[in-house]
Amino acid sequence: MHEEIEELKKAIEASPENVYLRMLLVRKMRPFDQYLQEAEQQLETVMELEKQNREARELLVEIFFRQGKNSAAIVLGEDLLEQTDVSPGTKLILSKAYYAEEDFTKSRDLYEEVLMINPSMTDQQLDHAFRLGSAYDEDDENDYLLEKPKVTFQDVGGLDDIKREIDLKIIKPLEHADLYAAYGKKVGGGILLYGPPGCGKTFLARATAGEINAGFINVTLNDILDMWVGNSEKQLNAIFEEARDNAPCVLFFDEIDALGAKRSDLRQSAGKNVINQFLSELDGVEASNDGVLVIGATNVPWHLDAAFRRPGRFDRVIFVPPPDLDNRAEILKIKLADKPKEHIDYHKLAKLTPHYSGADLEAVIDIAIESVLETAMQTGAPQPLTTDLLKNAISKHRSTTIDWFTTAKNYAVFANQSGQYDAISEYLKKHKDL
Repeated sequence: MHEEIEELKKAIEASPENVYLRMLLVRKMRPFDQYLQEAEQQLETVMELEKQNREARELLVEIFFRQGKNSAAIVLGEDLLEQTDVSPGTKLILSKAYYAEEDFTKSRDLYEEVLMINPSMTDQQLDHAFRLGSAYDEDDENDYLLEKPKVTFQDVGGLDDIKREIDLKIIKPLEHADLYAAYGKKVGGGILLYGPPGCGKTFLARATAGEINAGFINVTLNDILDMWVGNSEKQLNAIFEEARDNAPCVLFFDEIDALGAKRSDLRQSAGKNVINQFLSELDGVEASNDGVLVIGATNVPWHLDAAFRRPGRFDRVIFVPPPDLDNRAEILKIKLADKPKEHIDYHKLAKLTPHYSGADLEAVIDIAIESVLETAMQTGAPQPLTTDLLKNAISKHRSTTIDWFTTAKNYAVFANQSGQYDAISEYLKKHKDL
């Protein structure tokens, strides 16, 4: 086979505009990972010669995906979907690329399309993620979802303004439910936390439940989505019923954009049905949500369906920014509290980490720990972390929030007619370096 590949390369050198030869070469290279980059170059040349060569474009989607170039595979795949009838195999690859990029809604929708065309084209990873077994059993108990968090706002480093807002709008009404009832006001509702990844949205939601000794249900995508028609809606209803039965209860949906994506972006009616069910549960159409606080968290609020932000749903929207200077120092103190250390200048380290998220600071500490572990293992004694060690670790880690603000800035400038991104605009005004 490798000899044939070399012979075809020589033939192409003699006839560089021969598309047939180039495609034949790609087909020969396709099974071998070591030829993927060369295959990519050949396909790009074919597309220059024949821009609408469908086979070349579909093969290039596969080649991109196999090299881990998921974004490139998605861009080319989406263009194909808009312009032509795409093979189930390419749709499956595109579904897997979406999944790798954590765009679970589009991944699931495309996988459904593939199985409708050819039920035998299953994928183990996608099945594990989306095919959650047979039809939902209404007698199943879901108590395993419920927990009582021990963390409170004292355990949350910084975010004082946000904690104050949650206390005023959410916690106080739950603590004084009788007073609210006297005025005919329901206790509970929905809040949406949004901001860069790693800034404590999940921990903040858990601490909110801990503040009022309420139940806490952390809902993941796998708790909801099911390949079988109607099951996702049933499972969503079951989780809301669990929260209602255990009120006061905080129901937390992380990456809520995966469940509540804009319906105009969805290709399948199944995804739209889940969103409609979600909206119905938020409205308490068939059961009261009194005492149920629904918290959603997202890094991409611009992908959330506008219907979720109507009054009575996620009508309280809170921007969770990266921690400021004092809060970064506080977070470092909390995260280093139980670790061997000496002479840590927290303020100095905080000044060196502008725009770092809590997750970024934890990554810095991990890098510093790794730098002393080898010595510690040789001596058999823990080596203390120092300011210099942490400074060196900071030089090896870049803030992950900067890319987020690059995207968010565009929405704040060009898509902020309703004022929903005013908090981002205010933050950017105060931080001219972003």
